[in-house]
Amino acid sequence: MSKSFFGLFGISIIAVCLFIPGYAKIRSLNHKNADLQTKTRKLAEENQLLERELSMMEKDQLYQEKILREKLGVVRKDEIPLKMIPRD
Repeated sequence: MSKSFFGLFGISIIAVCLFIPGYAKIRSLNHKNADLQTKTRKLAEENQLLERELSMMEKDQLYQEKILREKLGVVRKDEIPLKMIPRD
């Protein structure tokens, strides 16, 4: 009985040693896959927001004017631009 027990125990140890690295690799890849899926989801949401903004820039004249005024400092002909100087 002891020979068969030690033989079975030895085979079990060898099997465990062979399968542990593969199991660890699978767990690592599953974790990496989950991270990539999260990034993909976030990028898809950001892409939708950017597509909406692009659509508004192409079609909505009020939004175009807002962007021109805020980001580029554009003023109309009849307006006087003011520059605010902060006090020290």
